[in-house]
Amino acid sequence: MFSVQAWNETIDKMAEAARKSGRVSEDVKLIAVSKTKPVEEVQAALSAGQLIFGENRVQEALQKFPQLRPENSNLELHLIGPLQTNKVKEVVRDFDVIQTIDRAKLVDAVSKEMAKQDRQLSCFIQVNTGSEPQKAGVELNELTQLSDYCAERNLTVEGLMCIPPVEDHPGPHFTLLHKWAERLNLKSLSMGMSSDFEIAVELGATHVRVGSALFGGRPPLT
Repeated sequence: MFSVQAWNETIDKMAEAARKSGRVSEDVKLIAVSKTKPVEEVQAALSAGQLIFGENRVQEALQKFPQLRPENSNLELHLIGPLQTNKVKEVVRDFDVIQTIDRAKLVDAVSKEMAKQDRQLSCFIQVNTGSEPQKAGVELNELTQLSDYCAERNLTVEGLMCIPPVEDHPGPHFTLLHKWAERLNLKSLSMGMSSDFEIAVELGATHVRVGSALFGGRPPLT
């Protein structure tokens, strides 16, 4: 269940981590990861003042957020899971930010659909900093090429996103992503989750994706 106390504690920890990195709390956005959580819990978070949410699955998000938007005009919905090209139409229509751009074919589909709907979404390029074969994200040696291609296709790239390997310390991955963002002149970094968001903020994150620390763990599989 969503916990207002945990939400406030998370915000306080983010602010302290921002201070350590010479920034202010307003420099970092908290994305509440609401995957697998029912609409009632999202509503509880909205009632507390949380306005930015992240969802991994398009269809799950579409079952929750369209009914919440009429009463929450400032709600901001980020896609933080892999995007298949056959879901691009729905994502452009119902999301505000795509954090998982990782290939030219997807750039083409998103750019074309945004032009068709006359709707511009901010985008992040997802980077596979650990070169994990099972994980989405562009490889570092292809990142510059993909960034340039986004510019050619008039796709607005706000920043970079990564999910470090679970067995690695996240610090080096966050540092690497920060250096690449500076190299590409990108202003935003989406990195850090419930277990490591403080490290991410200290290393330059502008967006952190926090789920279990706010909503509790997922229900056990039966």
